[in-house]
Amino acid sequence: MAATLIWISLLVGLLAGLGGTEIQQTTLHPLVGRVFVYTLDHDAFLQLPEHVAVPVTYHAHLQGHPDLPRWLRYTQRSPHHPGFLYGTATPEDRGHQVIEVTAYNRDSFDTTRQRLVLLIADPEGPLLPYQAEFLVRSHDVEEVLPSTPASLFLTALGGLWEPGDLQLINITSALDRGGRVPLPIEGRKEGVYIKVGSASPFSTCLKMVASPDSQARCAQGQPPLLSCYDTLAPHFRVDWCNVSLATARDFLTDALVTLLVPLLVALLLTLLLAYVMCCRREGRLKRDLATSDIQMVHHCTIRGNTEELRQMAASREVPRPLSTLPMFNVRTGERLPPQVDNAQVPLILDQH
Repeated sequence: MAATLIWISLLVGLLAGLGGTEIQQTTLHPLVGRVFVYTLDHDAFLQLPEHVAVPVTYHAHLQGHPDLPRWLRYTQRSPHHPGFLYGTATPEDRGHQVIEVTAYNRDSFDTTRQRLVLLIADPEGPLLPYQAEFLVRSHDVEEVLPSTPASLFLTALGGLWEPGDLQLINITSALDRGGRVPLPIEGRKEGVYIKVGSASPFSTCLKMVASPDSQARCAQGQPPLLSCYDTLAPHFRVDWCNVSLATARDFLTDALVTLLVPLLVALLLTLLLAYVMCCRREGRLKRDLATSDIQMVHHCTIRGNTEELRQMAASREVPRPLSTLPMFNVRTGERLPPQVDNAQVPLILDQH
């Protein structure tokens, strides 16, 4: 009974907190093809005094929907850690989206709501055709999402790449890519995939890491070939056997080849067929001149006789068969009268 009363009081407090919820609104500007990170801080939501640790959890969803949009994810290590909304918008997500976030104070059961207005637009500046993805095994996704570790990673990666502006494209937890939850051992991390793009080509060092020789060494359990100094160590422990390089491709040429080649082959076949059927015909006059006179007379005779027989068959009149007439004499073909005394008809008729 006491437990029931406690749960009722907690529910009443929660409903009271929801009734007094004040909605705050913040406008953000994510960019297509760039990683977007928004920190859900306890102080910003609940306006707590300084140096006050309160367990807070969050629930975020797209306005009018129960879940977040497909490009956006939410993570929080524990109620005593801040939450993060992160992801990379695609061109299909361009436009206006509203995210509603509710913060729950686990001590006082107070709630605070915040509305995030996302204005997703295309980025300015050059494109990033050269993209590389690294698996960092020394960090969890929550440890890389803040701006300081992300900037440190880009700075350290600048020593392995050609000079240029490096941009974070995507950050994904290794658990979301099929990784396993590590054992609760000190120093064991889940791992995180970090994707970086640049307008500058890949360096020789990165090309050597992704070469077939390095992949063969990784398949044998050996470290890959690395011709330069690992500037990411010791802050970031990168799994160099899981580095993937990609360049942007122009699909216009592939589309033109896919469409034009079959059309060109079909056109050539059509022209060839038209030439064989129209330009290579001998013609009736040439055929008649190449045929002997005797054969032509024979053919015309057969054809004339055939037409004559068809005309005769169409115009002839055939009498109705006797077998279809009622009550007839088989020998003479004469009809018997309808009223005949069968007793007076002889069994054997006279023969004349």
